[in-house]
Amino acid sequence: MAFAPMGPEASFFEVLERHRASLLAAQRGGGDPPAAGIRPASSAEVLAAIESVVEDVVRSLARREAPALALHDRASWQNVRFAESAGLQMAPHCTTRKVRSDSQRSAHKFALILKILSMIYKLVQSNTYATKRDIYYMDSQLFGSQTVVDSIIDDISCMLKVPRRSLHISSTSKGLIAGNLSYVEEDGTRVSCTCGATVVAVPSNIQGIRNLITDAKFLLIVEKDATFQRLLDDNFCSRMSPCIMVTGKGTPDLSTRLLVKKLWDTFHIPAFTLVDADPHGIEIMCIYKYGSMSMCFEAHHLTVPAVRWLGLLPSDVSRLHVPKDSLIPLTKRDLMKLDSILKRPYIACQPLWRAEMEAMASSKVKAGIQALTVLSADYLSRVYLPNKLKSGGWI
Repeated sequence: MAFAPMGPEASFFEVLERHRASLLAAQRGGGDPPAAGIRPASSAEVLAAIESVVEDVVRSLARREAPALALHDRASWQNVRFAESAGLQMAPHCTTRKVRSDSQRSAHKFALILKILSMIYKLVQSNTYATKRDIYYMDSQLFGSQTVVDSIIDDISCMLKVPRRSLHISSTSKGLIAGNLSYVEEDGTRVSCTCGATVVAVPSNIQGIRNLITDAKFLLIVEKDATFQRLLDDNFCSRMSPCIMVTGKGTPDLSTRLLVKKLWDTFHIPAFTLVDADPHGIEIMCIYKYGSMSMCFEAHHLTVPAVRWLGLLPSDVSRLHVPKDSLIPLTKRDLMKLDSILKRPYIACQPLWRAEMEAMASSKVKAGIQALTVLSADYLSRVYLPNKLKSGGWI
């Protein structure tokens, strides 16, 4: 299948245009109302919210009571509800857990929460920003690990009901963009993401970018950096122009998810995922589309339910007769992950996804996108993706 250097002929995009029209019609048709969620807050509101928490601690001490903080339980599916139009959201009346200052199990965490709250207060007060990594290194011995800091910051964001950016904590982005997109960054720098040897890093402040311009016909979300780079090397982006490609280099960071959401909200172009035909790849696709349980309190500005699964589908592996020696046996951990995904609330409205995952479980094998290279070195970019996009081969 050959394409002109400047991209495929207009008729190639007919199926994509029809898909876009159906997405827009579905959106106009309504559906589940969006969750209230958390909203951006002014500096004064954030400072007042932190002061309220500290005042409650002081009042408890004045009553000679051990202070405690009530945190929303972000690790229980019982506290998550699902709306097809918005993804996973925190239930309106979710359960909380107490972090007590007089408990041996939670006293250390109680102290760490107050410590990070004081850091955030100073950041907001001075109108400066820090990354989660910066906060960890402010007292790495006290915090012990970056994971502890990350979890506490998310707990604070959920407790105060304000997004991380309003806490003056910026994201360290690892994602990359390429394709038919330009925009202006917060400092006035104009950025062009035209495909070439050098790709553009996803900005750390997605809310700050403006004047986005594109005439892309689709957005391709690529799971892995290696696949993203291979598609660039094969000039896929140029040959399929106009389009945009994004990768979060595995599990996407907050900035990459915010970018995908902003592109959908601004342009409403069809978005497709290209992930490995394995439970981990499916999990990553679910995060872009429906969000994660731990971040369900921010779902309304992170999820893009319009995302579709383009590949690699388990049925494609058998349909294309990928050699068995290119496939990998599913591990016990893979099967457990697959089983947990099949039990999630959104699978009920995705019967085709269920069929693909059940086929994977039945075959007891998984396949990476790179398995297609056994068919030919550039099979992914020249045959597989163009054919699926032209024929509507997504689910």
